[in-house]
Amino acid sequence: MSFKIIFMGPPGVGKGTQAAILKNHLKVPHLSTGEILRKEIALDTDIGKVSKEYIDNGLFVPDNILIEIIENYLKSPDCQNGYILDGYPRNLQQVTDLHLLLSKLNQSIDLAISLTAEKKELIKRLIKRSKDSGRTDDAIEIISKRQDVYWNQTAPIIKYYRENKILKEVNGLGSIEEITERIIKLIK
Repeated sequence: MSFKIIFMGPPGVGKGTQAAILKNHLKVPHLSTGEILRKEIALDTDIGKVSKEYIDNGLFVPDNILIEIIENYLKSPDCQNGYILDGYPRNLQQVTDLHLLLSKLNQSIDLAISLTAEKKELIKRLIKRSKDSGRTDDAIEIISKRQDVYWNQTAPIIKYYRENKILKEVNGLGSIEEITERIIKLIK
């Protein structure tokens, strides 16, 4: 069975962790826009240089750059039997861009999973991750801004996917294993 899944949730909720586990379970690629952008930055590509400016200031990378990256990946042979899209779309314009692209590629999203958690818990997680990993987008002064940007720009797409009856919300608190179990139950 083909699974084309969107993973959503505020920064620090565990999207990347859960998507990485789920990709092995479903045997589909995990397309993390965050990881792809960090790779572009590390390789010092043109997209990486532009992206770094936005990320270092707590902002999202512009839509036109992201949809180009997404299109290149979705056209690849390993994505033809499904994928997990993590970190995209983040706003209603990106939802429109993605659905236009999917229509062009003769694809559609099967499921949108939204991981949820209390803002206070997420801020604690991000402060810890910042200390542990040294990620520049986890610097303490940027954490609150990233949360605000998420809730202002991204949260409205939850309503869109709910209205289109493909949204499933999952409690993102608990052990990694507990959260994974909740997600797998939704997919079966």
